[in-house]
Amino acid sequence: MITTLSGDTSRLLATVDFVKEQDTAALLPLLFPGLDGPELRTLVEHCRFSHAALLVFPSDEAELRAMLGDCGLVAGPPPRPSVVVRERLAVRHRRRADELDVGILRPAVVGADGEHRTVELFALTVPPGSGLETVAAYERERQHEAHVAFDVVSPDPLVLRGLCATFARYGATPDGGGYNPHENGTVFYFGAAAEAKAGYRRVELYVPGDHRDVLADHLDEHRARQPAETLLRLLTGAWTTQALATFAQLRVPDAMDGERGAGVGKLARETGARPRNLATLLRYLAMLGAVEEGHDGFRLTELGALLRAGAPGSMRALALMYGGPFYASFAGLGHTVRTGEVAFEHVFGENHFDHFARDPHLAELFDQSMAAGSAMFDPVPTHPALTAAAEAPDGGTVVDVAGGNGELLGRVLAAHPRLNGVLLERPHAVETARRLLKEAGHGTRCDFLAGDFADVPAGGDVYLLSRVLHDWDDERCREILGHCARAMPDHADLLVVERVLPSDGSVSLATAWDLHMMCNVGGRERQAAHFGRLFADAGLALVGRVPLPLDGNVLHVRKARPASA
Repeated sequence: MITTLSGDTSRLLATVDFVKEQDTAALLPLLFPGLDGPELRTLVEHCRFSHAALLVFPSDEAELRAMLGDCGLVAGPPPRPSVVVRERLAVRHRRRADELDVGILRPAVVGADGEHRTVELFALTVPPGSGLETVAAYERERQHEAHVAFDVVSPDPLVLRGLCATFARYGATPDGGGYNPHENGTVFYFGAAAEAKAGYRRVELYVPGDHRDVLADHLDEHRARQPAETLLRLLTGAWTTQALATFAQLRVPDAMDGERGAGVGKLARETGARPRNLATLLRYLAMLGAVEEGHDGFRLTELGALLRAGAPGSMRALALMYGGPFYASFAGLGHTVRTGEVAFEHVFGENHFDHFARDPHLAELFDQSMAAGSAMFDPVPTHPALTAAAEAPDGGTVVDVAGGNGELLGRVLAAHPRLNGVLLERPHAVETARRLLKEAGHGTRCDFLAGDFADVPAGGDVYLLSRVLHDWDDERCREILGHCARAMPDHADLLVVERVLPSDGSVSLATAWDLHMMCNVGGRERQAAHFGRLFADAGLALVGRVPLPLDGNVLHVRKARPASA
């Protein structure tokens, strides 16, 4: 034990001396040889040397504080959890993250230039007999977590991307990173240039705030260099789905607070869970950003709050659906790929519409899950076709075909008091929509029609067809569009809300949903040109396209004009 403490103390003393001796302008060229002139001045302007870091391995907190005292450092507050380093260690050593107690301390150091800096100390607690001694020995030898760090002075995304690009030009390579919700800060790690002369192989950029959009590109490049790690993360996707679904099913989010932490024991009592098992689940969810762990327990994040029942924009029903029936059916994906048969029907013995209709609980859950993606709808009521109908002398009528529980139609009616609505749906869904639209104050402005696509009522000014066509094959889509075309007056507009597959292979939620629809419904997502052909076959024409949140689109369709003689 004495040898271990002495070794870590010696490494810490060397780190303290380095922090005291260096400054930003001198250190950057050591890390990135060849960096000088205007680019060096730009980097010095936008970032500053803040600390050097190392990982140590005390047996407990008392030993850690003794080590700090031996180096003349003031310990300060207790260590805060380290999300990023804990996850890196877990992946590197193939261990569960909840087995690794990693904290961060930042004792202050004053540099020779008078600048106040810190030593960033990661401490992995290694109790005697814990089995972590091999991890400690490996990390001491390899020094993976030792690095020098720069704080970004202006956390502007454009500046941040520019700094990352400059690092890359001088030999730096992406080496991971993460968002730490405990500190509301985003970390970017780089491997230093091969010719670096600073004695450190890793460089950190620390940016206050949540910059996960920029971080995503950085991590994508890092993972492209780490195929085994990337594949391992992808293979654990099922765990994420079930963790979030279980979190929602047990109603843990409803027992939590976004401001104050709650202890695991209290949460376990309120949700009927076993404390130890719930703690394991919550630590995993903390890694996902759904909860945060602090000295007073766990608190709910903005992301996790979306799994509360009845919360504005709640996605709880979606989590239960994806973690329930659709999760089970995805086990039959191989059957679908081999045979072309729908996996849901193979697993459950009937199509998903009939299966849900026979079970009132599932039917309600499905309708709620459709409404859970309502953020896609936010801009729809402002579409020019709806605005024009509302401004007509006598107002107008909006017909929502297969409108579910009326979520979209309710938004349209709320935005345009002079519009009336008609909702066409299956009988059980019509009754739910009738109740919800009445509760929202729109009951007197809306008629409800129980029926099928063949019953699309004539005479409307705007027809809505939201997330319907992707449920069906091309032949059935032509039938549905034909019913709409026959019901539409010549002046009417049809607004089709769908995800559109990119034609250039770029990343899109539509690509994921294409797989989902194939597996569970027998439907598909389509490219814009494909939609155009379906519209044309029904005597309609695509006249406009507006992007929506969540990779959605509004396809504006009107009756095709006859070709001039």
